[in-house]
Amino acid sequence: MLNIKGKVAAITGASSGIGEATARLLAQHGAHVVLGARRTERLEVLTSEIRSKGGYADYLQLDVTQREQMEAFIKYTEKRFGRVDVIVNNAGVMPLSKLEALKVEEWDRMIDVNIRGVLHEIAAGLPIMKKQGFGQFINIASIGAYSVTPTAAVYCATKYAVRAISEGLRMEVGGNIRVTLVSPGVTESELADSISDEEARQGMKEYRRISISPDAIARSIVYAMEQPTDVDVNEIIVRPTASPN
Repeated sequence: MLNIKGKVAAITGASSGIGEATARLLAQHGAHVVLGARRTERLEVLTSEIRSKGGYADYLQLDVTQREQMEAFIKYTEKRFGRVDVIVNNAGVMPLSKLEALKVEEWDRMIDVNIRGVLHEIAAGLPIMKKQGFGQFINIASIGAYSVTPTAAVYCATKYAVRAISEGLRMEVGGNIRVTLVSPGVTESELADSISDEEARQGMKEYRRISISPDAIARSIVYAMEQPTDVDVNEIIVRPTASPN
């Protein structure tokens, strides 16, 4: 893989789904991955598996809503390897419900994880990338960043925000810092497990009948990373071929 071997990548939400698949694929191609998530028992297993196959992996417990933890995560990555080439903002939650259900705490959680988590990682990583003169942010959004569906108003709003933040960051940084937005369609993951609203949960089961594996999104991330440094892949939408959504 061009421009993958030896790169240092910090990945949030790395304990399952897209984050886990990305960590495995990058390590397979010689990248040094630093994994962050709340479930350290899963990170420990994943790190051990990557190392057993000759890959390079480290992990830290990370709650992306806590700015000090994010600072520590990115600074650890820089101190461990001397630089931070890529930051994959992957952590996210999706507890869907109609607005009339008034699940305000779930709204707040989505805002905290899906928006503030991305901003915290930019705040932690951007000064390092500006100092070293290069780097790449890869922010994971959703097809929900392009259209709104019932029960997903707040979730889609958070992903619209990630899209706007990514475009603003791209326009502002210029130079040798790249910004990529990856928007998955229906992908096998644990996101739907956080839906407490029964109507929304049943609707999501039907919606997710046709889905793609997290590996498909990991390959898209690799594609954006492996481009020459003067090429910035700004947006990628990846959907199941058979899905109209």
